[in-house]
Amino acid sequence: MRCYLHAFLLCVVVTFLSLLYVFSQLAPTLEDRDEWGEIDGGTAGRASHHSGHVLRKTPGLAGLGDRGEGPERCKSLSVKPYWRLPADVCGENCLLESSCSERSGSVAKDHHGEGSHLAVVACGPRLEETLIMLKSALLFSKKLLHFYIFAEDELHDSFRDELELWPRTFQGEFTFTIYPITFPKENANEWKKLFKPCASQRLFLPLILKEVDSLLYVDTDILFLQPVENIYALLSHFNTKHLAAMAPEHEEPRIGWYNRFARHPYYGKTGINSGVMLMNMTRIREKFFQNSMAAFPLKWEEMLMPLLQKYKLNITWGDQDLLNIIFYHNPESLYVFPCQWNYRPDHCIYGSNCQQAEQEGVFILHGNRGVYHNDKQPAFRAVYEAIKKYRFGENMETSLLQPLEASLQTTTSTYCGRVSHLFTKRLKQSISSVLQEKRMENTSN
Repeated sequence: MRCYLHAFLLCVVVTFLSLLYVFSQLAPTLEDRDEWGEIDGGTAGRASHHSGHVLRKTPGLAGLGDRGEGPERCKSLSVKPYWRLPADVCGENCLLESSCSERSGSVAKDHHGEGSHLAVVACGPRLEETLIMLKSALLFSKKLLHFYIFAEDELHDSFRDELELWPRTFQGEFTFTIYPITFPKENANEWKKLFKPCASQRLFLPLILKEVDSLLYVDTDILFLQPVENIYALLSHFNTKHLAAMAPEHEEPRIGWYNRFARHPYYGKTGINSGVMLMNMTRIREKFFQNSMAAFPLKWEEMLMPLLQKYKLNITWGDQDLLNIIFYHNPESLYVFPCQWNYRPDHCIYGSNCQQAEQEGVFILHGNRGVYHNDKQPAFRAVYEAIKKYRFGENMETSLLQPLEASLQTTTSTYCGRVSHLFTKRLKQSISSVLQEKRMENTSN
């Protein structure tokens, strides 16, 4: 009997100490909660390119209507972290905003509903790569695109200037908003330097873009080979518990990283890759997550800081590792899409191991490992260079597809080059669809 009593007392003491630790970790997070609660994704750093368009003030769309007080009000604002700004002001980049400029009465074109919402985080030398990614998204999409660009302050003007140089015939096809890189004040530098510069910003998108219901986040080294709305449509495949979708980190466990080297929990057999992440952000904000820090579920904003504190010495891939840990404890919340939606060198570097791509082609190309900018995987670089060199308005078959196919023929010395026909299989269909739509438009006119 005394043994049972001692065991019971020991459990009580351990539980009490665990709770003390958890609350000590949660305290800074809870103190900052009011600050994060004031974040308004609809007003921060707004820099829509539509100088001639009024943007709709509907939830989830980049751009608010004119405030009726003119640009002078914006010029008087000092630069502040955007969550501290009142909800009715322009934000720290307001001098770049169309909401503070003169406009005509026209409305940005939306082909079928409110369109797709696409977010990216760009820091350091990622300006060109991000612009090529956005260009690939715009080339094939048939719905209005809303770009949410999170970038270091010194990149804001460059993004705005480059996007506003895109031809006027494409200006009605997208809106964009530029945001500063911002983390909770507690350990902000630690978050920023967790992996690649600013990459962990993606973890805070549900807390910043509070007006956006659903969002597709992509890394800067993504290239779309078919319309964005096709992956956005996977939201309709979610069941009532799903709140995010990602692809596996590996298809072949023998070359997997997580299952061989990880020192922390990870999702499934080989982990997940967060370079392409589809999110129902409303569900993320509402859910209480199971976790290893507390005996009770935690909200997203309550969980992130304790998660970092617990695992920061055991993670290698930064925020992606944290997402793996989260969905290890909440596997029912993740929808896993096939590898052709996030096709990386790992899928062909040692031989083709993405069966879905072999059957249907590559939908989204992910050039991680810097392969767009070196000679290690020339097939990946060929796609990047082809989209980069293509000029808006030119015939995509003769100015994009044919030069790309010719370039890919020179890459067969690598395994990825030998399966490069998978890179153009879906691309051909996308280009054919765009050309057919143009022919129909010309006929109707």
